[in-house]
Amino acid sequence: MGGVQAVERGVREVRAGGGVRRDAEARRERQVVPPGALGRLDELGEWLAAAQSAVPVRPVERPRAVLFAGDHGIAELGVSARPAGGAGVLVREVLEGGRPVSVLARRLGVPVRVVDMSLDCDPESLPAEVSGHRVRRGGGRIDVEDALTTEEAEAAFRAGMAVADEEADSGTDLVVLGDVSVGGTTAAGVLVAALCGTDASVVTGRGGLPIDDLAWMRKCAAIRDALRRARPVLGDQLQLLATVGGADLTAMTGFLLQAAVRKMPVILDGVVSAACALVGQRVAFRAPDWWLASHDSGEPGQAKALDRMALEPLLSQGVTVGEGTGALLALPLVQAAAALAAELPEESSADEAVTAAE
Repeated sequence: MGGVQAVERGVREVRAGGGVRRDAEARRERQVVPPGALGRLDELGEWLAAAQSAVPVRPVERPRAVLFAGDHGIAELGVSARPAGGAGVLVREVLEGGRPVSVLARRLGVPVRVVDMSLDCDPESLPAEVSGHRVRRGGGRIDVEDALTTEEAEAAFRAGMAVADEEADSGTDLVVLGDVSVGGTTAAGVLVAALCGTDASVVTGRGGLPIDDLAWMRKCAAIRDALRRARPVLGDQLQLLATVGGADLTAMTGFLLQAAVRKMPVILDGVVSAACALVGQRVAFRAPDWWLASHDSGEPGQAKALDRMALEPLLSQGVTVGEGTGALLALPLVQAAAALAAELPEESSADEAVTAAE
């Protein structure tokens, strides 16, 4: 639990300041375009200023997409449209530039980093920088066994923290966070149902590659059975992640919390990152101040988690593919909000410029 306790203390110490947000709001009121005329762009600019502790807000110049990857044993039950153990294929496609996230990242000039935490493939088949943080091969079948041992969960959580530190130290000023997994949305559904106190059917969605009705029923049953195993460990977030999460979700939770400690804003993608954020909120209540919900993926578990954290999705485009794709779509809006907040002149400055010209 040492990593969890350390990051909890760190988030408490660097709370996103309400004073900074008030300063950003006051600055916005003085700008030449009336407050509210830019819609949610005003809100985004103020969120970013608070996350950065900077007024005026700094431009987002070095964003990066970080994708945590893993295979989940629960996929053996046919809860996904993809074959169990197939996440390694997706990772290679991302690295080769053939996935939607790869195309958008190229277009936007955003580097993509993939972190293998528990892929069910030979680690030598992937670049060393991808597989260097792996804690195990595949994950346990969470309806009947733990996803991880306690030691593996601690290692995965610390790996996520280390990745956040590496990104912050390298100058990354905003992270687009996603996952590359098979069975990950099932584990995410269990976490959301457990933390929100709801039934399996309320959080069971169709997944990134939509499943048919029979697969949905298998997925619902799997979440129901895993939920029974999750409820007794609700008071211990690391044990909850070990029991029903998996290495990729555990690492993502550690990443989110350490990103808050390092004042590095994060754009969340779909249900998996939302579930990890919900676990993170249980560790450090103010941590969501550094997180932005990018889009509504249509997954009921995502909607439940975001509602619990009072995070409103920025976009609604029906994107279900995952892998950070929807979060990347939101990035240009965040960059636009930062530019407007920083560069729009204040009314007094504009008046002085007109007087000087006359």
